Amino acid sequence: MRRMLCIISTCIVVLGSCVSQPAPAEPAAPEEAAKTTDSGQAYKDRAVSLITGAPSGSASGTAAAPAAGSTAAPVETVDSAPPAPGVMTPEEEAFLNNYLARLQYMVYYDEAAGIDPQSAKVAVNQANRFLLEKLGLSVVDFDQIEKNKKDQRSAYQAETGGSIDLIQYIAQKYNADVYVEISFSSTPSSSGGKFYATAQGSMKIYDTSTAQLLGSVAFQSPQVMSTTSSESAIGNAVAASVWSAMPKMTDQTKSLVKNSMARGVRYEVVIQNTPDSRQISNLRRALGKVVREVEQVSYSPSETKLALYTFKSRDKLEDAMYDAADKAGLLDLYLVYSRGKAFTFNSGL
Repeated sequence: MRRMLCIISTCIVVLGSCVSQPAPAEPAAPEEAAKTTDSGQAYKDRAVSLITGAPSGSASGTAAAPAAGSTAAPVETVDSAPPAPGVMTPEEEAFLNNYLARLQYMVYYDEAAGIDPQSAKVAVNQANRFLLEKLGLSVVDFDQIEKNKKDQRSAYQAETGGSIDLIQYIAQKYNADVYVEISFSSTPSSSGGKFYATAQGSMKIYDTSTAQLLGSVAFQSPQVMSTTSSESAIGNAVAASVWSAMPKMTDQTKSLVKNSMARGVRYEVVIQNTPDSRQISNLRRALGKVVREVEQVSYSPSETKLALYTFKSRDKLEDAMYDAADKAGLLDLYLVYSRGKAFTFNSGL
C-alpha cells in the first residue's frame, strides 16, 4: 500500500513539471505608457496650480505650440512718404484735373482806379454772366460783395487784424480759388446825334490764399454806338470788352493755377497757443508724412503759422490736422474757424 502511494506521488510530480510555464506579461504599449505619463503630469500640474495660483500647464517645461489656424497680430500701419516733387500719383492727377475744371472765381473792380460805380457794376455783372452761362459756375454777385464789405468789416478785423485786404477776405469767405480785379477806362464821343465809346483795361488775377498776382489779361473794345446817351454807349463798350476778354482770362487762369500747383494746393494754418516748440516740431513731422510739403512761416508761444501744400480737399486736410495732432500729443486741438483755404486752430493747451 505504501509502495502504491509513493508511485502515485511520483507520477503527480512528473506531470506537474511537464505543464508549460505561463508566458511573461508583455510590456505596456507606448501609447498606454504615454497616457499614464501624461495623466501623472496633469495631476502634478494641477497640484502646482492649486498651490501657486499659476494657470494649469504653466509648470510644464514645454510651451504649447500656437494653433495652426490662429490669426496673426495686426501689423501697425505706417504712413508712407509723399511722392517726390514733380511726380504725381494717379489720384493726385485726378484731383488736380477736377480742381482746375471747377475753379471758383470772384470778380470785382479796382476801387483805386476811380471807375464810375455804374460802369463798374456793368463790368462785374458781365463777367459773372459769362461764368454762369458759359462755364456753369456759381458766382458772387456785385451787390452781395458790396453788402459784405459793410456787414463783414468787424469780423474781418477780428479774424485778420487788417493783415489782408478786405476783398481778399471776402473771396476767402466765399471759397473762391482766385479773385479777378477789373480796371478800365472809357473814351466817349458823339457825332450827328449819335453817341460812341470805346473801353480798354485789364483783368488782374490773384491767388485768394496769398493775394499773389498770377497774371493779367488786357482788353479793348471796338467803337460802340448808342442812339440814346453817352452813358449807354460807355456801358455797351465796357460790356463788349469784358465779354470778349473772359475766355482768355479763364484759360490763362487755369494754366497759371496749374503751374503754381506743382507742390499742391496751398493751405494756411494758424495754431493759437503753442508754448511747446517740441510739440510743434513733432506736428510738422507728422504732417510731413501725409502732405506734400510743410513750411513753418512763423513761431511764437502764442501762435504758430504753417503753410501746407497738398492735393487734398479742405475737409481731408482738416482731418489730417487732427490725426497729426494726436501723434504730436496735441490731443485737444480744435478748429476755431476756417475761411477758404485758411484754417485757425487752438492747441487746447
